[in-house]
Amino acid sequence: MQVKPLAFKAEEIEEPVAIFVFEDSKENLDFLGSLKEKLEKLLSAENFKGKEESLSKLSLLVDEKVRVFYVAGLGKRDKAGEDAYRTASGLVAKRARKDGVKKLYVYAGQLDYRLSKAVTEGLILGAYRFDKYKTKKEEEVHMLEEVHVYGANEEAVRVGEILAGAQNFTRDLVNEPGNVINPITLAQIAQSVAQEHGLECTVYDEKQIQEMGMQALWNVGKGSATPPRFVHMVYRPQGEPKDKIAIVGKGLTFDSGGLNIKTGDYMRTMKMDKSGACAVIGIMKAIAQLKPQVEVHGIFGAAENMPSGTAYRPDDIIRAMNGKTIEIDNTDAEGRVTLADALSYASNLGVSTIIDMATLTGACMVALGEYTAGLFTNDEGLGEELLCISRLTGERMWRLPMDDKKLREKIKKGEGDLLNSGGRYGGAITAAMFLEEFVGEGIKWAHIDIAGPAHFREEFSYYSKGGSGYGVRTCVEYILKLGG
Repeated sequence: MQVKPLAFKAEEIEEPVAIFVFEDSKENLDFLGSLKEKLEKLLSAENFKGKEESLSKLSLLVDEKVRVFYVAGLGKRDKAGEDAYRTASGLVAKRARKDGVKKLYVYAGQLDYRLSKAVTEGLILGAYRFDKYKTKKEEEVHMLEEVHVYGANEEAVRVGEILAGAQNFTRDLVNEPGNVINPITLAQIAQSVAQEHGLECTVYDEKQIQEMGMQALWNVGKGSATPPRFVHMVYRPQGEPKDKIAIVGKGLTFDSGGLNIKTGDYMRTMKMDKSGACAVIGIMKAIAQLKPQVEVHGIFGAAENMPSGTAYRPDDIIRAMNGKTIEIDNTDAEGRVTLADALSYASNLGVSTIIDMATLTGACMVALGEYTAGLFTNDEGLGEELLCISRLTGERMWRLPMDDKKLREKIKKGEGDLLNSGGRYGGAITAAMFLEEFVGEGIKWAHIDIAGPAHFREEFSYYSKGGSGYGVRTCVEYILKLGG
């Protein structure tokens, strides 16, 4: 889809036109000119109020031609932030695509840089679908090819296209099943993205992983017929970077639970356990195009957690890359074990900040629900910055505490330095405490538990069912701010 800024008159356009309106004001309908009165009567007949996430399709006979209008609600003006515009755009794009519209015109009122970007993102994200494996489509596939947005900022549209494109690329990766994407193929995808966009990319195989002392990653992955891989992508700006940052992702291309095997219901959708690593690739793809003055390292360990005669076991004690030993309480708490080596590796790169994203714990979903990620950090400023940006991007997160000494004791009661599980209660917190043990001294660190919002069971707003690409836009926005 192409999004283009354009000035136009609604009365002179034959193609469908989308209008965004506030709940407490219909002033944007003035843009319709002589058609306004007729549209207002139809909206009144449908009892359309302009509430957020509302959408009405209206048809008018004008000069013996049927004109189609989509009216999307933004909610109350004083509460209509960027995500309200993103949501309205996403709903319009979904409906227009369903209706077979190829060219669409959008009037969303006066748009500044941020709102222009939000509208662009919403249109591209809302038009997304993953149906490549359907040999017979339920309906003919219609592509929304071109959208003209009245008064949009041209540079904001460009950035919005890159951000939404990277998120959709990430969604594609998350949605691919385990028989298509495994540790080897995920590493190959990272290499392909790097080659296309001029990034550095080093892939370490199972032998090199062991030689580097990454016994944690190796042990999780050694039960599978497909060996693990460790991936390090790098973006280096021209000139002296203003900062250096590492983005780390959990890359379990499939998680059966290992010897502590999951039940069938909980094993279903475990192709999404690679969401953090997929987000890393998407972030690096966007950063390579946006070129901030920040050195960015994208890192993930890719593995399959499978039961076999070579799988790691409960009671095993494993030494991670930084020398700390991990006693395995439960093989289904494997993501944090792989991240132990990834965080240790990232800590040796001279970065000031590490952000990791992982579909880590069901406990986080119990605490916060399916739509909000858990945020844990060792730095107040970093935590506040990420929360502030997430409010703008619409990628919900909530900060959880890490100051409970009694909870921290639970991961230190084993026969090694750490237990890989602190038990059921406070599970998201003890998992974050475990990860912190592998972050180098003096490095700002944030852990984002994306177990809930990485994958949705039903569509809403600008999201479809399946992988969400959560975290891509928030992390890229954070990096852009560092380089600004």
